[in-house]
Amino acid sequence: MAKAIGPICNLDCKYCFYLEKEQLYPENEKWKMSDERLEVFVRDYIAAQPGAEVTFAFQGGEPTLLGVNYFRKVVAFQKQYAQGKTIANAFQTNGTLLNDEWGAFLAENNFLVGLSIDGPEDVHNANRVDKKGRDSYKDVMRGLNILRKHKVEFNTLTCVNSVTVQHPKRIYKFLKSIGSKYIQFIPIVEREVDTAAAKLGLDFAAPPDLETPPANREAPRMSAHAVPAAAYGDFLCKIFDTWVKRDVGKVYVQLFDVALGKWLGDSGGLCYFSETCGRALAMEHDGDLYTCDHYVYPKYKLGNLMNTSLGELADSTMAKAFGEAKRDRLPKYCRDCSVRFACNGECPKHRFTWTPDGEWGLNYLCPAYKQFFKHIDPAMKIMADLYRQQRSPAEVMKILPAQRHARG
Repeated sequence: MAKAIGPICNLDCKYCFYLEKEQLYPENEKWKMSDERLEVFVRDYIAAQPGAEVTFAFQGGEPTLLGVNYFRKVVAFQKQYAQGKTIANAFQTNGTLLNDEWGAFLAENNFLVGLSIDGPEDVHNANRVDKKGRDSYKDVMRGLNILRKHKVEFNTLTCVNSVTVQHPKRIYKFLKSIGSKYIQFIPIVEREVDTAAAKLGLDFAAPPDLETPPANREAPRMSAHAVPAAAYGDFLCKIFDTWVKRDVGKVYVQLFDVALGKWLGDSGGLCYFSETCGRALAMEHDGDLYTCDHYVYPKYKLGNLMNTSLGELADSTMAKAFGEAKRDRLPKYCRDCSVRFACNGECPKHRFTWTPDGEWGLNYLCPAYKQFFKHIDPAMKIMADLYRQQRSPAEVMKILPAQRHARG
């Protein structure tokens, strides 16, 4: 993903892990990927992709702060260096700055827009505020109406934090009501600042060192906005139960789609649940490339695109070692777990607790995922069997009630 404006955003969401990255740069930093860097990035990114289709993903910060003309240059460079490949663009935004000019551009160039929205007005505004602490919901909804007006394809991203986790069914119903057919839930798992992060002037703890356990087996000090692990499991199960009754084949929830792939034997899918990771690289505005946007810290910097090609950086020894560590440092407790095939220890950033037998590196969300994957197992087995028979997985909505009726 490309962060052409770095961590700069017009909102000041209370739980955001990326805003603090501004502290890693000088006070006079120019928060914009220059035209020279942008051209090199586009050229190298296309050249590094082996397939005939290439998808660019732009995030921030807030990318719309760069203006429409900046992304016109992006499209122009893509056309210049396409080399016969099909180019697609995905664009994550808070939606507050969208207007008709943006809507027309996004529609004309077939951008897929990810809209960040946390639910109904009171739930959304609990954490998603601007730099003056003002609510953002009405501005987001205005942006959503721009997308609808111009028929721009969009999906939604909802952060599951200490507030939103309390309203699973309400949030799911709301997202459907605004026309979201593709839904993504992201858990907020941030800890209070530790020594390593404090030295960098940051607000949240740095990712755990999986090679070196802490000296003391203390419970993690979670931020006030972090989602409680058990509550996250309940959140996912309640939404799944609603979805599997009436929305299979109509509404696509990213985690549920990934889970079905796992029950079909797919070892890949979303990086969180893959056996290894390290391919979802983060390109900062200054050309620095990092192993992941959750790992934008000096020790995880792979290099700079102005000095080394993207392809070389992506295939470097450091990048490969980072990705393989996800598998190689998985605790025995996880390796022996019945749902490992689906979970694979989830994100290494969240592996900062201890297993019941005292091994370091258990994922904070382990109870949630163990509960969720076991809960959905009966339905997933049915859907996987339907898919293998070349039938629609949506038939599960008839099969499950029939099974319950037969059991009395």
